[in-house]
Amino acid sequence: MRKLFVLIITCLPFMLIAQSNDYKIYDVKNSRIITSQELVMSLRDVDVIFFGEEHNDSVGHWLEADLFKQLFSSYPKTALSLEMFHTDVQVILDEYLSGNISERNFIKESRAWNNYKDYKPLIEFAKEKGLDVTAANAATRYSNLVTKSGLAGLKLLSKSSRTFLPPLPIDTAGGKYYSKFIEMMGAHRMGQMKIYQTQNLWDATMAWSITKYIKKHKGTKILQINGRFHSDDQLGTFAKFKKQRADLSLSNISCFYADDFSNPNWEKYKHLGDYIVVTDPKIKRSY
Repeated sequence: MRKLFVLIITCLPFMLIAQSNDYKIYDVKNSRIITSQELVMSLRDVDVIFFGEEHNDSVGHWLEADLFKQLFSSYPKTALSLEMFHTDVQVILDEYLSGNISERNFIKESRAWNNYKDYKPLIEFAKEKGLDVTAANAATRYSNLVTKSGLAGLKLLSKSSRTFLPPLPIDTAGGKYYSKFIEMMGAHRMGQMKIYQTQNLWDATMAWSITKYIKKHKGTKILQINGRFHSDDQLGTFAKFKKQRADLSLSNISCFYADDFSNPNWEKYKHLGDYIVVTDPKIKRSY
């Protein structure tokens, strides 16, 4: 057993190097590749960090957890906000973080995503360190309602139901964001406006959730993790939050696996965020 422990400790630096070789971080403002440590240092004065991910990018998930740990180490007043959990399960998330319920109950009753294993390191670190985690997104039943009836359908909900949602009416962002959405939809255009309104519901709910948390916990640095469409080009959730809290400093990270990983075309990607993270497409995906 002692020999195994020594072997693990000896190999650990190489394991970490292997992980760091699986991604590259580009600082757009300074036009250079940086380390994750340099990234954390550059985020010193940033209040809310939007990390836009591909949900099935295993390297991206590893980096999220590593970044969260480094942020806490450098700025102990740090909290997490996640698209992957809905506002109506906040109490369940809090119960698990406090150690009051089992992981099995937590996963089941919080309706955790099928790839929860990818977010588990974030949750477990927050639990270990006593850090807050915000369940930021709108529940699927409300998304389905909007997809069926449009945002106007939310007005039919009871007052108690609307406590899990941002104030109505919800603005639907136009311009560049709408154009991006239509381009993403491609040929699948049936009912696209209502689907676009659902996208705006997610954005508005996450922005509202972060705003509520910061109002109660001033001076806390927030790491918000969401699918990158919600924050790329500083649109979506990013734009809605910025409109609500123009006084705060924001930054966005766009993380994705890139076919040109060996020699990235940073010029092609730099519009997406303040920091661009490309990951090796050869690494096994989460699902």
